[in-house]
Amino acid sequence: MNNLVAFAAICEYNEVIIMDNWILKSANTLVNEQQQERTIASDEVKVKVAYVLASNFDAVLYSGEGGANYPKTIGRFAVGRVTEVGADCYGVERNTRVLLKPTRPCGKCLSCKTGKEDECSSVAIAGRDFDGFLRDFVVCKYTDIAPLPDSVNDIEALCTEAVALAERIYATLALPAGSRVAVIGCNFAGNILAQVLQYHKLIPIVVDNSAPALDKARACGIYYSFAEDEELAENIREATSGQLCDAAIYTTCSRLDPALTMRVLANGKCAVLAGFAPINFNIPARELCDKNATLIPVMTGFDYTDTAINLLVHDAVNIDVFEKEILTEFDPNAVYKALNDVNAVRKGKMTIFKLIL
Repeated sequence: MNNLVAFAAICEYNEVIIMDNWILKSANTLVNEQQQERTIASDEVKVKVAYVLASNFDAVLYSGEGGANYPKTIGRFAVGRVTEVGADCYGVERNTRVLLKPTRPCGKCLSCKTGKEDECSSVAIAGRDFDGFLRDFVVCKYTDIAPLPDSVNDIEALCTEAVALAERIYATLALPAGSRVAVIGCNFAGNILAQVLQYHKLIPIVVDNSAPALDKARACGIYYSFAEDEELAENIREATSGQLCDAAIYTTCSRLDPALTMRVLANGKCAVLAGFAPINFNIPARELCDKNATLIPVMTGFDYTDTAINLLVHDAVNIDVFEKEILTEFDPNAVYKALNDVNAVRKGKMTIFKLIL
């Protein structure tokens, strides 16, 4: 049976389906519990999950950090196809390829209660605050999916949140073209961030202690790519004509020294703490004050999903440089344990679960 025929059979299957569902029961313990999928409500869709990206954030939750809640289905980034559509779902059809949105408004804060969900102050995150997507089927509100154009394939779509995070950081900084922005940590997320900044005509200056990560950055056209060594300060000053950087972004999953952020930042400028990771951002208050610096955390790409998909359509990001491992038979416990190794983080490899019914 080919894939299209199999998918058509799923769409026409009206009985309850038994599905795989990887649930984080406690720290370092994922269990596959087969569950019956419930009937959808009128404003919901059912999605057959195709691919799930094993992310660093998932690995953090797996280790018991990052605000992990138990039990929760893990898996933050996923794509699939719609198999059922509720009667009150607008603009959604069966067999549509979709991204499952990894963030949702909390519905509890003042912004949400006053109809300003895009300004939510406590964004809910898949795998931590609500069940994630490492399972055969997901039932969710039709507003919690984003249709994918044919020009963005499934693997590219798994990068949407990283692109959305980068776009949100760019919008937050609001810097003019030609501004020099340090990116501390050039792993998967840092590389994409640097590419998005360059697309918007800023000048990214990436810093890492991994030679392969710096090579990937250069392969993506990032000219200023420096090692974290004794020559870093001189290299940064040379690249900025002695002025240091107009902004500095610390990618939390890089595991590099957060103090690098202040070393490369010019006086009176902005430092950004990007993403989630179990780190202590140890910069003495005196250093922040001496530089008159502003520190802004940007944890997710919430509300920038559509913009990110548009950037992928226009080839703003090159993901071909990343090694990809697609797993059809897997033990997520082993995958997430490996991802928690700092050397694995710095390789920038995309490990992807392919779910086959």
